[in-house]
Amino acid sequence: MPPMTLLIKPASGLCNMRCRYCFYADVMAKSRVPHRETMSDETLETLVSSVFREADGEVTFAFQGGEPTLRGKDFFSGYLKLVRKYNEKGIKVNNTLQTNGYLIDEEWAHILSEGKFLVGLSVDGTKTIHDKLRPDREGKGTFDRVMKAAETLKKHDVDINALCVVSNVVAKNGTKVINSLINLGFDYIQFIPCLDGFGEKKNRDFSLEPQFYARFLKETFDVYYDRFMRGKPVSVRAFDNYVGILMGYPPESCGMSGVCACYFTVEGDGSVYPCDFYVIDRYVLGKTGENTFAEMAASSAAKTFVAESLSPDPECIACKWCALCRGGCRRNRQTEIGGPLKLNEYCSAYKEFFAYAYERLLYMAKSAS
Repeated sequence: MPPMTLLIKPASGLCNMRCRYCFYADVMAKSRVPHRETMSDETLETLVSSVFREADGEVTFAFQGGEPTLRGKDFFSGYLKLVRKYNEKGIKVNNTLQTNGYLIDEEWAHILSEGKFLVGLSVDGTKTIHDKLRPDREGKGTFDRVMKAAETLKKHDVDINALCVVSNVVAKNGTKVINSLINLGFDYIQFIPCLDGFGEKKNRDFSLEPQFYARFLKETFDVYYDRFMRGKPVSVRAFDNYVGILMGYPPESCGMSGVCACYFTVEGDGSVYPCDFYVIDRYVLGKTGENTFAEMAASSAAKTFVAESLSPDPECIACKWCALCRGGCRRNRQTEIGGPLKLNEYCSAYKEFFAYAYERLLYMAKSAS
């Protein structure tokens, strides 16, 4: 096997917050088994031992949810012991955790520091916006609690970055949002468009509309470029990737590649899927302990998943920005499960953005060459 990436959902879709736009709640609702069990210690050991039997080069264990910290501190401490036990070949291990930060305390920070985890904190820009969109189960804002988590993690020398979901509310406040995240101490930021459920129309007040996404991209890029020019750069994943593409590098973000790859998303019950946007019955690859990862990568479900991404809209292929845009993430081109690929729902936004930013992106690429 080549280097392996696993996205692990130890608490399945369980969460201790009630974010108004949660796409994973929709994915779970459309599954034959909407609420899977949390990952057992036995399943975790089977998973870790299987990975190190097959992996070469390096392996990335990325824990997400739902909210992965709901599985508990003992689970993650046990995971680190299993890595030490089964990594007999001395393979490089990358650990990441995407969390809402709600439960992070000193003990959590110690565990994450010990495992050299890169921690992504979900933060929707400003306190006002975040508290509106990311309340707890009682409807109370969570911003202050997340900021306390950030301070605790930094105190333990845990690397952190910010993940911000671009809803309509966020998109209408692009400059304010990116400056807030920078001022909060985040020097690496990932913006991801808010997802509506499969088959749903954009009829929610936070659903992202193309005209506002275009404005958001332009406003945040202005800040990104200005800081680059002033020698105080901030890393924004999408913009970094566009610069890299112009330098001749492949994008590191799978959603910017134009076609799908098959990585391994492991649910709490050990079932495996090719993408966390598609944890649905149609694409189940197999199950940890019952199938090897090589078998799952070669399965008919994996081949179907990849093949379905290979037929872009002809208008996309003819577009002047195709080599840079590559159509964007499949999830934004496929509105129905198993349905045909259409133009990216934010196609107009990307066209407007590239026309606005291309010369500056090119300048940054040439400067870095």
